Amino acid sequence: MGIVVLTMKASVIEMFLVLLVTGIQSNEEMTKKMKRPKFTVPQISCDVRAGKITNVEFIVKCPPGCQDPRYHVYGTDVYASYSSVCGAAVHSGVLDNSGGKILVRKVAGQSGYKGSYSNGVRSLSLPRWRESFVVSEGKPQKGVTYPSSLTYSSSKSPAAKAGETARADQSPSGPETAAQPITVTQVPGTTAVEATHTTLPKPSPSADSTASGLQPQPAGQRSKDLGEPALWKPESVLLDAGFVPKEELSTQSLEPASHGDPSCKVDLSFLIDGSSSIGKRRFRIQKQFLTDIAQTLDIGPAGPLMGVVQYGDNPATQFNLKTHMNSQDVKAAIEKISQRGGLSNAGRAISFVTKNFFSKFNGNRGGAPNVAVVMVDGWPTDKVEEASRFARESGINIFFITIEGASENEKQYVLEPNFANKAVCRTNGFYSLTVQNWFSLHKTVQPLVKRVCDTDRLACSKTCLNSADIGFVIDGSSSVGTSNFRTVLQFVANLSREFEISDTDTRIGAMQYTYEQRLEFGFNEYSTKSDVLSAIKRVGYWSGGTSTGAAINYALEQLFKKSKPNKRKLMILITDGRSYDDIRIPAMLAHHKGVITYAIGVAWAAQDELDIIATHPARDHAFFVDEFDNLYKVVPKVIQNICTEFNSQPRN
Repeated sequence: MGIVVLTMKASVIEMFLVLLVTGIQSNEEMTKKMKRPKFTVPQISCDVRAGKITNVEFIVKCPPGCQDPRYHVYGTDVYASYSSVCGAAVHSGVLDNSGGKILVRKVAGQSGYKGSYSNGVRSLSLPRWRESFVVSEGKPQKGVTYPSSLTYSSSKSPAAKAGETARADQSPSGPETAAQPITVTQVPGTTAVEATHTTLPKPSPSADSTASGLQPQPAGQRSKDLGEPALWKPESVLLDAGFVPKEELSTQSLEPASHGDPSCKVDLSFLIDGSSSIGKRRFRIQKQFLTDIAQTLDIGPAGPLMGVVQYGDNPATQFNLKTHMNSQDVKAAIEKISQRGGLSNAGRAISFVTKNFFSKFNGNRGGAPNVAVVMVDGWPTDKVEEASRFARESGINIFFITIEGASENEKQYVLEPNFANKAVCRTNGFYSLTVQNWFSLHKTVQPLVKRVCDTDRLACSKTCLNSADIGFVIDGSSSVGTSNFRTVLQFVANLSREFEISDTDTRIGAMQYTYEQRLEFGFNEYSTKSDVLSAIKRVGYWSGGTSTGAAINYALEQLFKKSKPNKRKLMILITDGRSYDDIRIPAMLAHHKGVITYAIGVAWAAQDELDIIATHPARDHAFFVDEFDNLYKVVPKVIQNICTEFNSQPRN
């Protein structure tokens, strides 16, 4: 009996101990849960780049407005770490422009990043880069702990230096040291190595490798040859295979040379005054002004390009548009410019720029507006009006900066009064800047940059509507009739209204023909749209036969022979019947002389003749309507084809 009691007591004690231990463990777990800090999502601004954040995987909250093109993004789906984190999230479709939470994961660099337009964001292309990231919805993954605060890297920060020192202390000190493994992460979609983590021996540094220049570049310093393969490093095999050492994911990437601000894509020439009268001190101020401009502009192949011409007695190019592709290099080149001396022959400099600077050989891109900023100390010592007129007709937007202009007593020495207004693209104040003294020149930097980047207001850039001499060849034969002739004139007026008409923009001329020919008005007679429309309205109906071939010859001699060499020559011929004479040779001659011919046929016009008269391909230059009242329908088609053809050719 005693043995049974003892056994039961032992069982009770054992159960008590089990319950006691279980309770202690439960209390510990509850305590841990109570002590575990609540996860808070860190917030970042739109301009934060992934390369600035050392965390490998993190959740962040983006603010609204990151769709703005100021926040550059490089790549598609997989983004270079030089990209705006939030801008990439909008581009990828994970966020819209209202912001929100995202999950960011760092991955290896790629050999290239392809730009694209997606969700209102234009991402740019980039050559090989050492670190990338991907973006997904901001939902935490099970078992992953995310930081409540982010760690940022800086090329000058003590933390970064301490990290470099720590890694240096851990590095092998000599050839006797055992090789150390490094861990690498695979880019999504890479098939070079199937394993997620791989270890490779890391050789120790030697005197030879140090002497050969295998030194790490300081963080933040731009690589001079971004697209060229670097000198071989032990890790380069991994990089070429789509891998990057995991330890490097937490360091700041070397920043690429800027691709430029796409919202300010202009080809920009500065004509600086190097005359003797300016003096060394003011010349240095002028150079500093150029340096400030270069610093403010985000120069690059996708944005503004800048060159400098210095003038004195004669102009000389200091560097052209294709010489330097980023602001830092432009600033360094400006610093090396030395003063030429001589007079202030700004007119000669403008002629030089028009004829030589804005050429394809010197880096002119054709699709970007041409801008020339002329800087002059006081006043030019030659005339600028004719040179500037030719520049405007060539599509160059001239800005003029006058520093310390002539006083009342000095105006008697100015060769060409009101020279700035005679030079600039338009006399509305937008293209002229007057600076009271050289020490105030720096205040002009921001206003000038804002103006040259406002491409919608660069009125002197060549377009399909402001760069042609247009000659109308009008059939006045008996078959047309008075009423229909007025309809033809209305068609001519409707077409003319679409163009920007002035003595330096599009010019309009007209002739009428029957058996004979008559010049109604030439290109030089009317320089405003209202005057041209009034002249069209005054044209009287002639009546007679239909000699279209002779009319084309007459137009070439009396209209287009007086066309300016830098103008596109457009002939628009309207006829209602078959020609009494041969049109083949005159049409071929017009094409040979570079006259782009549009043939508009009405009623009894012969389609085969329209096709011969029209510039090839005829489908884009020959039109037919069955009655005069339908001519108005042709106007938008003709304008569209004129502009399509213009835009397919180099614009400048």
